[in-house]
Amino acid sequence: MKSSTLSWVGIGVWCAAVVAGVAACGGGSGDNQAATAQGTLRVALTDAPACGFDHVYVTIDKVRVHQNASASDADSGWSDLTLSQPRRVDLLSLTNGILEELGAMPLPAGSYSQVRLVLADNKPGTADPANAVQPTGGTAVALSTPSAQQSGLKLLAHFDVAAGQLADLVLDFDACKSIVKAGNSGQYLLKPVVNVVPRAASSIQGVVTTTLSLSATTVAAQQSGTTLRSTAPDASGNFSLPYLAPGTYTLVITSEGRATGVISSVPAGTGTTVVSTTATAIALPASPMADVTGTVSAAGTPVTDASVRAMQTVSGEAVEVGNQPVDASAASYHLRLPTAAPVKATYAASTALTFTPDSTAAGKYTLQAQAPNRAALAKPVDLSTGPGAQVDFSY
Repeated sequence: MKSSTLSWVGIGVWCAAVVAGVAACGGGSGDNQAATAQGTLRVALTDAPACGFDHVYVTIDKVRVHQNASASDADSGWSDLTLSQPRRVDLLSLTNGILEELGAMPLPAGSYSQVRLVLADNKPGTADPANAVQPTGGTAVALSTPSAQQSGLKLLAHFDVAAGQLADLVLDFDACKSIVKAGNSGQYLLKPVVNVVPRAASSIQGVVTTTLSLSATTVAAQQSGTTLRSTAPDASGNFSLPYLAPGTYTLVITSEGRATGVISSVPAGTGTTVVSTTATAIALPASPMADVTGTVSAAGTPVTDASVRAMQTVSGEAVEVGNQPVDASAASYHLRLPTAAPVKATYAASTALTFTPDSTAAGKYTLQAQAPNRAALAKPVDLSTGPGAQVDFSY
């Protein structure tokens, strides 16, 4: 996901020791720069919905920042926000803009290009592993987090810390795209997809009808077919997409057994944009679902760092309907997509949404396979004439 240049709120400087849960004011070169102009960095964690899990636990030890995007964990110049004790967080409790505050620390003024999230170790034989996932209806299993304990999860983020001001970061953890199954081993790997965004005041809010399967419903804010934030509605159908940069967004609503809903021209500024209320809750038409499966390979070898997404053109606008990392062993994927016509509405302030179906788009998708340092591959698939399809990608 894209990182953003941050905007700041003026505030006096304080030491992180006065913030609950923070043990140190900084580390690395920050200890030797007392005379340097200082600002303050505050960090919080939030999450998009996770697919097929009841719980996703990570235990956070510290957050590290550096001015050099290429700095290794052994290089000097790191500043550390160390929690007084490791904090175990269920990411799935952080949807709809709920934040887990990690703390704050003074930081030398300047430009920063790297954030690392360092996790605690999974101790062998522990009943409740520090980092774990619980598949829906199953039991919790330890989550494999390669290198996250030593060097930390590397996040690229470009932000400025101004003297005497607060730099307010939110780490938007997308557990749905970050947890990857490893074949039939029963193991899960953490391949983090984390968006570093400013704690902006803007948000988009609304309500979907409770006749939807809310646990299998996702609301995504997109621009040019790229999801920037997503969430799941609560038990009453309410959803909130906060911390959005000012601009215009397209909302894409997907739900099991329902046609896709698209709302275009939704503005986000310095306040809250409400697209629907309890009285005008969004209802989506029923739809059969089709399963699309396949693999991603290169010269017969599984490309295990790939992801596959389903794009659909609805009334002339391309939107993302599904996105999934491939299996960590077989590089296989499984997308479940609606075959009925998607419906689209255009947002207008103080006017109820009116959805119109696009019958020409029913069941028609373009699948895209993406992998680091490889060109994207695309293939069309038409699900309007059958219950599913197999689409393999080969480099």
